[in-house]
Amino acid sequence: MSQNLSQTFLAITRNPTDQEWLQSALAPLGQVVSAGGGSLDELLALVDVTFASLVFVGLDRENVVAQCAMIEGALEAKPMLAIVALGDGMDNQLVLNAMRAGARDFVAYGSRASEVAGLVRRLGKRLPPVAHSTLLGGLTVLYSTQGNGDGALIASHLALVVQKSGQQTLLLDLGLPRGDSLALLGLESSFNFGDALRHLRRLDATLIDSAFTRAEAGLRILAYAPGDEPLKRTSAAELYMLLSALRQHFQHIVVNLTGQSDSEALRTFVSHCDKLLWRTDQSVLDCRRNLAVLNLWREKGMKLDHARLLVDSYLRSVAPDAETLGKTFGMEVIAVLALSPELRLNAKNQGVSLFELAPRESLTQSLHTLGERLAKRSEGLAKPKGGWLSRLRGTPP
Repeated sequence: MSQNLSQTFLAITRNPTDQEWLQSALAPLGQVVSAGGGSLDELLALVDVTFASLVFVGLDRENVVAQCAMIEGALEAKPMLAIVALGDGMDNQLVLNAMRAGARDFVAYGSRASEVAGLVRRLGKRLPPVAHSTLLGGLTVLYSTQGNGDGALIASHLALVVQKSGQQTLLLDLGLPRGDSLALLGLESSFNFGDALRHLRRLDATLIDSAFTRAEAGLRILAYAPGDEPLKRTSAAELYMLLSALRQHFQHIVVNLTGQSDSEALRTFVSHCDKLLWRTDQSVLDCRRNLAVLNLWREKGMKLDHARLLVDSYLRSVAPDAETLGKTFGMEVIAVLALSPELRLNAKNQGVSLFELAPRESLTQSLHTLGERLAKRSEGLAKPKGGWLSRLRGTPP
């Protein structure tokens, strides 16, 4: 879904620990996406939207018949797919069943990372080249460990600029506190993030047009409602399919994830966006919390070449300055946003955008410039029509 990762692999494992082991082993090569509970339909849908050519399937004695049947079904539907079985390397019967079902190879749980990566590299040389879709819209993520209304303020203004550039844009507000983008723009919504997940197979242009909240200039907003499940309980497979569906209907999506704690779901967004804007201010506490997550992700091998530092609520007379923060985070500083407390408060209280309230202020101008920079990344994308959802329903695109 982005150019940051060379490959996407799918995996059906026994538990999150096995998934994490596999991701750690393959971190230099790409992203491992959990294929959920092992449904063949879900697996095939994920193959379609991720363009994955390699799938890992865990086997165990209790469920080996069903697991091998799924391998056979996947290969029948996708003959060019490569499947690697996972299991107890000492159980010769599991290995034999996996090979009979059509698995290309067998990897024992807990194998050394170098062995797993080496196997994947060897298989990759024999597989057809992965064809990535050129029709998917741009995806920008705003993230910070600190959750407050400023995250929604920034994300909503960036999305407005991209929308006004002539691109069909969605603001996906999953930041904490929940739903601040709607309140900031004086809007309400009856269709939220949780609804979109529940109606994933119905998520077409008609539903988007009728249910998604419309803001200034035609910007669409899909927000996190108080009754929605916590983001960490949303599977990577669900998120991947939702994002793929939305990116076929919008030329650009701006996602607010400020305040979210580390989880597989959060990492899915971060790993598959085109641009990650990592927001921090100059306070030691905020920097320390952000750096703790950043360093953890780097230790786990996550590729963050697409990350840029966004220094918010900036005071030039206070240390550390923007240049020092950039060196500390090991990121290019993409923008510096002035503190402007009165302006921010007035915008929040009045439900009016900064572009209308104070178009010439430094904060407003900085947001406008950054929004234009994001818009240029997806300005050449035409709105796609149809796609994998149409294929799943058996209707023509």
